[in-house]
Amino acid sequence: MPTMSFWFGLGLNEVPFVGIYVLVVSTALAAAQGDLGPPGAKAATAVAAVVTVGLAVSAWRGLRTDQVVGRALEQGLGTGWRDRVHVPLRRHRPWARILLLPGLMRRRDVQRIPNIRYGDAGRRNLLDIYRRRDTPQHAPVLIYFHGGGYTSGAKNREARPLLYRLAGQGWVCISANYRLRPQTTFPGHQIDAKKIIAWVREHFPEYGADPSRLFVAGSSAGSNLAALCALTPNDPLFQPGFELADTTVTAAICLYG
Repeated sequence: MPTMSFWFGLGLNEVPFVGIYVLVVSTALAAAQGDLGPPGAKAATAVAAVVTVGLAVSAWRGLRTDQVVGRALEQGLGTGWRDRVHVPLRRHRPWARILLLPGLMRRRDVQRIPNIRYGDAGRRNLLDIYRRRDTPQHAPVLIYFHGGGYTSGAKNREARPLLYRLAGQGWVCISANYRLRPQTTFPGHQIDAKKIIAWVREHFPEYGADPSRLFVAGSSAGSNLAALCALTPNDPLFQPGFELADTTVTAAICLYG
């Protein structure tokens, strides 16, 4: 039951505007057809109204998160941090895209190179590369690990807006699968994460990247992988068979870990 509720609530939690649109349009159609008279229809309309309010509150709370992030950046980087960033930053939300095209993620200037093998565990050892089509040189690298409690998740389900956006700004980004339970357990997941870093350092000059500026990030379970990668550079416990590979990282960005 918890798993089912998670999947059913995922879309509405991420894009509550879509749920509001569906409820408003369906109720308006029912009203236009004269179907709201019976007691059952009135009860359904009342439930829809309550749900709409709840979705609106969820959307409002999501919009307020920028204040939390802004305060954290000011606390960590100082009040003038924007003036030290060399990439133009958007100061206002793209409301037309948010409200009308919430599923739009791809960018024409970014190339996605899918399903590159970094290990011998089949599809669980595949990664995707995102880079600008003009193949920038000496680009910083971001490796992203998906979440899912080490039992689910995939490289093409999460963080695509982040990956496309950074790639469009000149980064080379990776989103990678790793082995899950019951196929493996700890430290199998972490060994795969280390394999990805080792693969990047060996192959990424071919893609215009600079492995000396290598960042790891992740959400949920992926954030634990990212944190442990940063805390265990070149640890042979997590590098069986490739102990001499350099698995150091510049920094880890851990999202709701």
